[in-house]
Amino acid sequence: MKDLNKRFWEIDVLRGLAILLMVVYHLIFDLTYFGIFYFNLSWGVLWWFARVVAFIFLFLVGVSLNLSYTRTQLQGKENKAIFKKYFKRGVKIFSLGLLVTLATWIFIPEDFIVFGVLHFIGIAIILEYPFLNKKYFNLVLGFIFILIGFILAQFTVNYPWLLWLGLKPAWFITVDYFPLLPWLGVVSLGLFTGKILYPSYERKFDLRDLSKSPVIEIFSFMGRHSLLIYLLHQPLLILILYLMGVLDLENLINFINV
Repeated sequence: MKDLNKRFWEIDVLRGLAILLMVVYHLIFDLTYFGIFYFNLSWGVLWWFARVVAFIFLFLVGVSLNLSYTRTQLQGKENKAIFKKYFKRGVKIFSLGLLVTLATWIFIPEDFIVFGVLHFIGIAIILEYPFLNKKYFNLVLGFIFILIGFILAQFTVNYPWLLWLGLKPAWFITVDYFPLLPWLGVVSLGLFTGKILYPSYERKFDLRDLSKSPVIEIFSFMGRHSLLIYLLHQPLLILILYLMGVLDLENLINFINV
């Protein structure tokens, strides 16, 4: 009998690696943002590094959505119950994004997050529901969404109401921004890949079982708890910098109150 409760360790490991790389990037970002060291984050290697990490993370959102949907179908649940499941999940993650918005509005009001990665993932889970049973259509949608996103990025507008879509004002500044376009295309590509590599909730390729390796277990653990790590890592990074003596509390408070 097919085990519908099993996890594919390679997905957890890749997600764990992505969340670790994200923490590393955010440490570099914090060092620059608080004036401790300077790194050029607006172009070059670090600019590409941030986007590659984001691509991997959101691509795996699509792969995981496919696995979850396939498992739910095999469990014999009705479409109404399936939609309710993903709608509730999307609303939950989007609500966490709103909490991040509130926290950043309080502490860094000049650069607070309006539509960051959690806002995006929450909305993407809901919007992708009609396409969860598609295969090659998601491949086409993926490239279309990415292309439109690149086109929209060449324009600026005088209003902020379409930030969620990918149209932003020239004056818009934020520390985290993931509009639906082009990033919805990355999730769509993940859905397509999931359909190809994991049909019927089975791995279609041979892979040596490394799940018991200590290193693999660490990354798997991080992958399974990536949302919690995302929510906690920035306060912990700032606390560590303070305890190490490289971030002065008085300067931090002054910076926040600027």
